[in-house]
Amino acid sequence: MTPLLRLVRVTNLLIAAGGVLAGGWIALGAIALPRELLLAALSGIGLGAAGNVWNDLCDVAGDRLNRPDTSPTHPLAAGLVAPRAARGIIVAASAIGLLAAGLVSVPLLLAGTGALAVMLVYSPILKRGPATGNLAVALIAGMPPFFGALAVGVPAAGVVPWTLAAWLHLTREIVKDVEDQAGDRALGRRTIPLVVGERPAEVVAAGVALLFVPASLLLPRAAGYGGAYYLIALVAQMAVMIAATWLLLGRIRGVSALLKSAMVVGLGALVAGKIA
Repeated sequence: MTPLLRLVRVTNLLIAAGGVLAGGWIALGAIALPRELLLAALSGIGLGAAGNVWNDLCDVAGDRLNRPDTSPTHPLAAGLVAPRAARGIIVAASAIGLLAAGLVSVPLLLAGTGALAVMLVYSPILKRGPATGNLAVALIAGMPPFFGALAVGVPAAGVVPWTLAAWLHLTREIVKDVEDQAGDRALGRRTIPLVVGERPAEVVAAGVALLFVPASLLLPRAAGYGGAYYLIALVAQMAVMIAATWLLLGRIRGVSALLKSAMVVGLGALVAGKIA
């Protein structure tokens, strides 16, 4: 994978686009690719790319401390991409994201603009305080299903998927803060592990993960999801339970990847619960 693709986090962008499509399919109750939904997916890719590159641009010093061998995942910190090129990507990706959203509807443009604004203030402002950065990222990273539902004119259908996705992202963000303590400390941030300690932060993350399991049963039931959801969601719930167990045992390696996998499976379950 080229440094530019690593910089924009192309895998995460594809997952985000899939989340937008999933939100649209949940709202429509069918697998379909109307123009509005495709544009919303493109918008999600553009806005996500802008946010990812901006975050890396703000975190260069921290990434060099957290990951001495930064080249595989952080090309800016490794010197493989110039800051000027990164800024150009941010401008172009933001323009594509907002233009695509604007071609769908004013509400989608407003939602996209709001999400981009939060991403731009995340690293310099929101991440400096405990929990504020985690909540902001969880809300924005969990937003793609709602974005897709909004694009096809049924925003209410995206609320439960947004809530569940944000819940898992919140757990993952606390885990990432535990991993990134050295860099966050150097940048003057007060993340949860730096305020309460590493072990309490792991317990908090495990608690958030465990609460996800009943929420992932009760919320879809209240929203009328079918039996196919519960069959597929069992895989995601087991992954979350394993992640929580690892956290309670003080094991942090692999938890973030496990939670990301749970998100993907969970989105598939939500789609199946509405179209099966």
